[in-house]
Amino acid sequence: MDFNLTEEHRMVQKMVRDFTHKEVIPTIGEWDRKQEMAPHILPRMGELGILGINIPVRYGGQGFDYITLGLVCEELEYADSTLRVVMSVHMGLNSMGLLQWGTEDQKQRFLVPQAKGEKYGAFGLTEPGAGSDVANLTSTAVKDGRDYILNGEKMWISLATKAHNVLVVARTDFSLEKKSNGLTAFMVETDRDGVTVGDIHGKLGVRAGSTGWVAMQDVRIPEENRIGEEGEGFKIAMSCLDNGRYTVGAGATGLIRACLDASVKYANEREAFGRPIGNFQLIKQKIGIMKRDYDMARMLILRAGWMKNQGLRNTMETSMAKWFATDASFKAASEAIQVHGAYGFSDEYPVERFLRNSKGAVIYEGSSEVHTLLQADYALGYRKDRPLRCELPAYDPDFWQDEV
Repeated sequence: MDFNLTEEHRMVQKMVRDFTHKEVIPTIGEWDRKQEMAPHILPRMGELGILGINIPVRYGGQGFDYITLGLVCEELEYADSTLRVVMSVHMGLNSMGLLQWGTEDQKQRFLVPQAKGEKYGAFGLTEPGAGSDVANLTSTAVKDGRDYILNGEKMWISLATKAHNVLVVARTDFSLEKKSNGLTAFMVETDRDGVTVGDIHGKLGVRAGSTGWVAMQDVRIPEENRIGEEGEGFKIAMSCLDNGRYTVGAGATGLIRACLDASVKYANEREAFGRPIGNFQLIKQKIGIMKRDYDMARMLILRAGWMKNQGLRNTMETSMAKWFATDASFKAASEAIQVHGAYGFSDEYPVERFLRNSKGAVIYEGSSEVHTLLQADYALGYRKDRPLRCELPAYDPDFWQDEV
């Protein structure tokens, strides 16, 4: 495994960094206070090719590899978590799910416009009464001829009011002994009759982003919108979460770096007892731990990205990367506030926003508690990943960059 970035990696990294420093960071505090998503964010990300960064060119994307996706997420969350959330749902949970499980027709209808940034994708799994306990979700899809009738509500859906297409998981088999095997995935367009969406306000963090709900009442979905086979919804959802967790972990790595950079700058400028506070050992300890955790999180993310490039199953490795990076980002943000003292308690500096944003990532895409149990099961031998019918395709430059 080579940890050196290619020239293409560095080029994309610089492009995203320039975008965020010029067009996001100067005003993100204002949008966070307004609790609104800046209207230019999604169109601009589409214009720059970010929304299809690792989708093959033949499907409207930029044709870069999975490591590039991780680097993009790191740079986006360095500016603000709301930008990385866009990539987690639009790319990780939706578009990459289509790339892995979609038919050629579905890729042309849904993936191509999403990769071009013409349409936005979201992911509908969580419900008001079902979060980590996915097998107990209650949304239903009943077969009616060649169609399905969907009913139910999805909660805490990022981009709910912005998305054109939502990858929804609903129950098609109602026998009690087939809870996880009775789920099926569908692509649901938000402009269909019976679909209503709304925003959630009053969030602790990710305030400059869109988070909401999607309700479905007798929504008629054609069989052609079913993703995979009946009963594969749980497998599809878990494979999508592998991709979403990768983007969350990569973004958390960027948040650790943002906390580190902010703390270093403040520690070199702020004086106490006649010298910069960076000279004091306890401040050095906080900054040293941030640097350690950034390097560790980045290596875990690079390993997961490399495995994706090779077409290797990476559920365990991606879980570890997401778990460590998000926990470390929460700790880094808390310590960054401590370094800033009273100023860290106000929005004059960005670290209070970093702390609020970092809390969400230790909950969504599998809480830290879920990942703790998952890693223990791997270590104890209680869990072994079985091959899926469709694995995420390995990165092949010839295929990814071929326009035909």
